[in-house]
Amino acid sequence: MTGEAGLDLEKHQQEVLEQVAQAPDTGALEQLRIQVLGRKSALNRELSRVGQLPPEQRREVGRVANAVKGAIEAAIAERQAELRAGGAGSLDIAEAIDLTFPATRPRRGHPHPVSLVMREMEEIFRGLGYDIARGPEIETDYYAFEALNIPVGHPARDGFDTFFIATDDIEAGPEGEGKVVLRPHTSPMQVRYMESHPPPIRVVIPGKTYRRDNDATHVPVFHQLEGLLVDEGVTVADLRGTLEYFARAMFGDDRRIRLRPDYFPFTEPSLEVHVSCFQCDGAGCSLCRFSGWIEILGSGMVHPNVLRFGGIDPDRYTGFAFGMGIDRIAMLKYGVEDLRSMLDPDLRFVRQF
Repeated sequence: MTGEAGLDLEKHQQEVLEQVAQAPDTGALEQLRIQVLGRKSALNRELSRVGQLPPEQRREVGRVANAVKGAIEAAIAERQAELRAGGAGSLDIAEAIDLTFPATRPRRGHPHPVSLVMREMEEIFRGLGYDIARGPEIETDYYAFEALNIPVGHPARDGFDTFFIATDDIEAGPEGEGKVVLRPHTSPMQVRYMESHPPPIRVVIPGKTYRRDNDATHVPVFHQLEGLLVDEGVTVADLRGTLEYFARAMFGDDRRIRLRPDYFPFTEPSLEVHVSCFQCDGAGCSLCRFSGWIEILGSGMVHPNVLRFGGIDPDRYTGFAFGMGIDRIAMLKYGVEDLRSMLDPDLRFVRQF
């Protein structure tokens, strides 16, 4: 049946069905499907002109055209199933395993950028004669605050956003005394190490720390590296020389540092340490906020009270301490803008380093 000057639908159906039956593979069948059923196909054009036919022809031509389309679709689906079944039967030959062909090697893991930087920092300080120590991540309020010259009621406690741990056998006071915490910094190991190691002391303590922060530059779980040196006659000049050596080893031989007054309860004097920008060499850029300097850590001379808590005589010994965020150093070293990327499980991020 044909419409007025239109396609002979019955003849077209017979021709297409013969072509479908002769399709040699699924690729050829797909090309044929697009040719006979696609938007530009003759059958589709016939369907689009049904509405232009006289009323007495419109219904019949439309019915036949749709029936032809349905028959072709059914024949293509049936032929496709036949071809796939035939292909499955030949898998033993077409996809036989060649035992002499080299196997695909499994992908090896890759160290996280924070782990890479932590190891590099440890090696730098090992080269200066420092020991590496680890400490507990669950701390008592005594070591986390009181032994660091931050007694109950001290305003510095408010700046730590501490995670407190509920325990059945400890009755905590109203301001935190007696509580158990996830350590908000690695500084508690200063006192723990001094209690068990007489001077001279040279130690760095890397590890996880926890605070209730979460934005582009703060996350609830991050990493710090604490440094402590205690001996007779230690001065700020020793502190400066140590940190300048570290900055050059980590960021390049041309780096310079500057010290600025700051405040930390466990050091006196306290110093903020900046390194000359390694991207613009101090000229000013977006990384250093056009100042030429980047803040990398806090430091200072160990407070006499902290030495006493550690069982060391402050009249005989002095020392310095420093603490830095390993995640921040990794961000600066590798140009990572958002600290939360360090927690992303996407392996494509890790494999960049």
